[in-house]
Amino acid sequence: MTQTDDVEDSTAPLIEHLAELRTRLIRAVLAFLIGMVLCFSFGSAILDFLLVPIEKTMRALGDPNPVMQYTAPQEYFFTLVRISMVFGLGLSFPFIANQLWRFVAPGLYKNEKSAFLPFLIASPLLFILGASFAHYVVTPLAMQFFLGFADAASILSTLIVGDEVGEAKQGIAIVFNGKVNETLDITLKLIVAFGLCFQLPVLLTLMGKAGLVSAVGLRNVRKYAIVGILVLAALVTPPDVITQAILFVVVYGLYEISIQLVARVERQREARMRADGTWFEDDEDLYDEDHEEPQA
Repeated sequence: MTQTDDVEDSTAPLIEHLAELRTRLIRAVLAFLIGMVLCFSFGSAILDFLLVPIEKTMRALGDPNPVMQYTAPQEYFFTLVRISMVFGLGLSFPFIANQLWRFVAPGLYKNEKSAFLPFLIASPLLFILGASFAHYVVTPLAMQFFLGFADAASILSTLIVGDEVGEAKQGIAIVFNGKVNETLDITLKLIVAFGLCFQLPVLLTLMGKAGLVSAVGLRNVRKYAIVGILVLAALVTPPDVITQAILFVVVYGLYEISIQLVARVERQREARMRADGTWFEDDEDLYDEDHEEPQA
């Protein structure tokens, strides 16, 4: 066999893998487009669902007939497109994940498959949990803070500029006329931000299985992680202390949970290596579990 034949034989599997990858990607894109079209068909109902927190807040502040407006002819249409893209991706994610799994699984060993599959299942569940937490807990608090602050400021202004009996002087009334796209922007940002932050245990545990991080290493960089989480909370949430504090507490809690999960992965790896006879004294952990610094 000539050298040219060897090169052709070596490139054939690569071409086959690329062809399969293209097929999987095309199927994933088609699934996303189908999910997007389906969600667009129910876009108005999804929008009503997303606007429930601000609707309840406005009613609680004394507005019996809450109204949201749009100021450009195309605004409502593109608002529904944005909604359908986000929810279409969520709807089609199980199929997309299945295509990813079917492409990757043939190249994994049996133990690698059993280790990777639970994370593939846990990831969307954690995202849904984070998104639900954002919609039912964080978004109402954010809306109450912003609208409640404006309402309190309006009352204070009335008392200051009013006459002796508290009757306000004539002037320009400051009222909230919410725009659909701007309100939705806050809601979607919170949903996506909390959904992604809830992926932290999955990400760090996978990195722990790959040997890229360790429980001791995560403990040692805890103070830097706290600073990073504070910066993240300031960037992805509205500029109010309550929402930022909630995100910080949640993400930091997930970070501590991730440390425990990585430590469990390390214990399982050690037990497996001991059972196989491949664990040696030189492999013993140099760190005390109760301390962050190496033993002398």
